[in-house]
Amino acid sequence: MGDFFYLKTPLSIKIYSTVSELPDNWNNFAVENIFLSKEYLTVLEKSAPSNMFCHFIGLFDKDELVGISLSQFLDLNKLESFGERDQCVKNAVRNTILKRFCSHILIIGNNMLTGENTYSFSDTIEKVEILNALKKASEKLKILFKKKGLKVHITTFKDFPQEELKSFDQAGFNHYFQFSAQPNMLFDIPNHWKSEQDYIDALSKKYRDQYKRARKKADGIEKRKMELEDIIKYEETIYELYFHVAKNAHFNTFFLAKNHFRVFKELLRDKFLFYGYFLDDKLIGFNTIIKNGEVMDTYFLGYDESIQREKMLYLNMLYDMVAYSINKGFKKIIFARTALEIKSSIGAKPLKMYSFAKHNNPIADLAFEKVYCYLEPEVEWKERNPFKDK
Repeated sequence: MGDFFYLKTPLSIKIYSTVSELPDNWNNFAVENIFLSKEYLTVLEKSAPSNMFCHFIGLFDKDELVGISLSQFLDLNKLESFGERDQCVKNAVRNTILKRFCSHILIIGNNMLTGENTYSFSDTIEKVEILNALKKASEKLKILFKKKGLKVHITTFKDFPQEELKSFDQAGFNHYFQFSAQPNMLFDIPNHWKSEQDYIDALSKKYRDQYKRARKKADGIEKRKMELEDIIKYEETIYELYFHVAKNAHFNTFFLAKNHFRVFKELLRDKFLFYGYFLDDKLIGFNTIIKNGEVMDTYFLGYDESIQREKMLYLNMLYDMVAYSINKGFKKIIFARTALEIKSSIGAKPLKMYSFAKHNNPIADLAFEKVYCYLEPEVEWKERNPFKDK
């Protein structure tokens, strides 16, 4: 069972380790965000990365549930690699530092997603109260892990927009290092767009030509909507394609479990869409998208790099995600981080997100900002505007 911890604030917290323990009305707070729902949290429970431990946090006013959140503990010592791209001395130094001084990371939020997925709470509760309660929850989680022989090195509160920074200041986060990683790439869909053709018509000549060139390059590729039995059938190939992309990323703190997509489809059903790309009846790529109310969240993908370049497969996947979302009446697409420039070239706009981190060691905490800036320098990229001037 979960353990109650009473705080000096009016709110109490309860930390759960399994979804079966969650209050019956938990999903009342996840109506607008599927990534806080029992169904999604069950996906994490059944198929989280092998180096990740998840807890779920209930916030109570007396006995009434007034807010929900989640935490993820990452053990970087369990990773064989942080990513194989850009092998260099700097990366070797980074990896050594991470393993020795930063290998145990407690995240309040979701490290597998980009955006505002940390909490949901009643509008009768002030945000400062929620943040104070979550700060206390993080301390209690540290104690729980310490009892298991795991010392938390870094505590992070992840991904908040600029308008929430004032609340963090009021909640006493001035002792935390505030940082901003790559922006969240968002694509807002105008109300008058009803089909993919409306999108194409809005593109300037340069980017309409890019669209046509990409579509022509994809000749011979068949896109298939894959159901659960298909995902199970191709599970080995799917993981190989995913892992190829993941291991070549600049930096990874986890790798998905092999059964992750299968479990996701079993539990989220028609809210989780899986599309395979076939050439000569061979699976050469896939992408996944998640229906989250009026928002479409893009998720993990994979591809054969040799074919990707020749067929402009990744760009075609982005166009397919845009087309589907417009045709189905979604208001926004979340393209998340990485590949910023190519996402910008199809119309996504950057939204700067802020996080807060604190090292458990006061001396290490003093050097945290300098070390972070050295290990994760700002990515240089050029924002594009693919649309006609209004």
